[in-house]
Amino acid sequence: MSNKGIPNIAILYEDADCVVINKPAHLMVHSNGKEAGPFLTDWIVERFPMAKGVGEPARSEAGVDLDRSGIVHRLDRDTSGALIIAKTQECHAWLKKQFQDRTVFKKYLAFVWGEMEEEFGTINREIGRSGSDFRKWTAQRGARGEMREAETYWTRIWTGISEGNPEERKDGIGNKFSLLEAEPKTGRTHQIRVHFNAIYHPVVGDSLYAPKRPLALGFERLALHSWIFEFENREGKRIRIKAPFPEDFERAITELNITLK
Repeated sequence: MSNKGIPNIAILYEDADCVVINKPAHLMVHSNGKEAGPFLTDWIVERFPMAKGVGEPARSEAGVDLDRSGIVHRLDRDTSGALIIAKTQECHAWLKKQFQDRTVFKKYLAFVWGEMEEEFGTINREIGRSGSDFRKWTAQRGARGEMREAETYWTRIWTGISEGNPEERKDGIGNKFSLLEAEPKTGRTHQIRVHFNAIYHPVVGDSLYAPKRPLALGFERLALHSWIFEFENREGKRIRIKAPFPEDFERAITELNITLK
């Protein structure tokens, strides 16, 4: 535990320019100007002082300066897994260009509600801000402002019934679930959550987009894990990282007898 109350964070890869960590769930990446923290950026500045101030300046809607030291991309508070941090401004620009050129490879694991009948598919739906809730985004009718392209590839790993969640629901989904690999080709806010909610297979534990669904499969948070992250380091070498599962994912995979390659 750091002196700022942040749990121990595993380093999965490190060189002179960047570091890839296994972010724990329940930890915000950086301040939004409203909440007290702690934030991942607190740990970054403590562990890698050279990263302080690296990145792009940002302000909250209230005009408060936000510390985003080392942050190149984000994971939602309750999403766990691989996340890359830049130690230098040069590396930040290097990594940002890879995100913009879509040469960074990201693969997530997600438990979703319901049975996915197809083995794989693509969700190609534009995403915009929700017209009903400022916290949310949507790929359905009722969006406000600009709609931006968004594409997510997915592959079914497992689908079946969880005996640990016997409640039969009126929507007919009951206790059926699927485990998916999800590969977002674009990087929209909440993209995986929004896309699977739009096709009526919300991510398990998503209290924002599926608030009427009960907690299931032993998850007390969003069942979304950034599993594989691949990028090119400053020396031009492709680096592929696989983030170990947190306890809740490990337990669900074991109890459901799921085999992962």
